[in-house]
Amino acid sequence: MIDLWTETPTVVAQVQGCFDARSVDGSKAKGWEDKVVIEGCYWPPQYVIFDGQTLEPKKVTSVLSAPIDAQEELKEVRVAGIYALHDETMWALNLKESGYVGFVDYSKPDFPMVTKVAAERFLHDGGYDHTKRYLLSAANMKNQMAIIDLKEKKLVAKVETGIKPHPGRGANWEDPEFGWVNGTVHIGEAKFTVYGADPAKHPDKAWKIVRTVPLPAAGGLFVKTHDKSPWVWTDSPLSADEKGPKQICVYEKKTGKMHKCWSPTEKGRMVHFEYDKTGTEVWVSIWDKAGGLIVYDDKTLTEKKRITGDWLVTPTGKFNVWNTANDVY
Repeated sequence: MIDLWTETPTVVAQVQGCFDARSVDGSKAKGWEDKVVIEGCYWPPQYVIFDGQTLEPKKVTSVLSAPIDAQEELKEVRVAGIYALHDETMWALNLKESGYVGFVDYSKPDFPMVTKVAAERFLHDGGYDHTKRYLLSAANMKNQMAIIDLKEKKLVAKVETGIKPHPGRGANWEDPEFGWVNGTVHIGEAKFTVYGADPAKHPDKAWKIVRTVPLPAAGGLFVKTHDKSPWVWTDSPLSADEKGPKQICVYEKKTGKMHKCWSPTEKGRMVHFEYDKTGTEVWVSIWDKAGGLIVYDDKTLTEKKRITGDWLVTPTGKFNVWNTANDVY
């Protein structure tokens, strides 16, 4: 836990609940804001609950279970993405190897997993649609996005988008033709796939592919946008091509086409985008031992600042506090 209000950000509490941790999230329901925190583990296969103000450990719970397509209990079930529901006292957990999305109720004693939804193996990253009713999770070994209705606690669709989709938290925007959509890049295929995510106003296009845009390289890990931005940013850090990892590409929402691609570095890999609160700046990492951060003006796509230093060793994710707390992406 870091106090961001001090002149120099200060660590005020620290705890380890896993040997290998993948995700953390706080409670977000009304009256429960940040009262408890969950940590999801890759190893051991468990989730850990802490007091949200002191990080005092409260409960450790195993997530080992049988997968959706077999009877034998797995020896490994990694907790991948964790998503705090905004209108219920629950977290949704992507249980990677099992193919389930589990729901942990933090208002109940011992913080139990109260239900599970069979989605698809192997669940990894994902995020909300623009209404936050639906969880869009990448089952990347099945080349699909699994769509979970969080209100009804059920699977509503599986969208085959391409080889190994990896959207990070994803990107939501309003397409001029198809209404609200979501998009993903792919580890194994050089394309950006856009699919409908507006079942209320565009039910004929909901959870169906509406645009497929070629990219110069595969190996994509993250996409990002902001409501105030005309762009969707994409990366390709795992590309096998020599130039691919160094590239950034920007998709234009208005035209439905890739606007431009460029390489801002001669070393390392460009990875992960994050907007500031106002949607006017985008930060991207140079993933390298002697790495750095590049800050772009989102309107002009020009570089504003480059941050380097010995402390920036293979920087990857970086997160704006407001956007993260309010699930802005």
